[in-house]
Amino acid sequence: MAKTSYSEREILALLGDPKTQRKGFEMMVAQYSEQLYWQIRRMVLSHEDANDLLQNTFVKAWSNLDNFRAEAKVSTWLYRIASNECITFLNRQKILTTVSIDEPEAAELYQLESDEYFSGDETQVIFQKALMTLPEKQRLVFNMKYFQEMKFEEISDILGVTVGGLKASYHHAVKKIENFLERYT
Repeated sequence: MAKTSYSEREILALLGDPKTQRKGFEMMVAQYSEQLYWQIRRMVLSHEDANDLLQNTFVKAWSNLDNFRAEAKVSTWLYRIASNECITFLNRQKILTTVSIDEPEAAELYQLESDEYFSGDETQVIFQKALMTLPEKQRLVFNMKYFQEMKFEEISDILGVTVGGLKASYHHAVKKIENFLERYT
């Protein structure tokens, strides 16, 4: 069954009218769920956590629908909500998780390797380990640029960071990943 694609304009028109708001929201969920899921999943690694955060993202979007003025694209708005949800979740996890100071990413990697939905080979595990060494915001920028193939301007709209700052963050992330991969491969 082919996925139906909806235009931004179509969704916005429905969201703007209280009579069709629910239909517009359903279309928005259908249009953006998969790409948001993968953005979240690359940050939190666990399928269950990613599903929970995706649901939280859409709950917050629905709750704040009246505050959305369409100054940004719907996708930008949703990515901003999802990004904030991920960072909040990861910060909460750091507080709750007591792990070795030498390997702060150990708990997340264990969670990845024991996740029944993860089917990666050893190379993918090493790559994920490299990503886990990045600070959350740097990892978020890397994921958006590398996996989602977003333009820096779009990431800037989502995160509220200058394009120059994003380029520097992405460059540092790539260097850290390269250094990690050189050490472990």
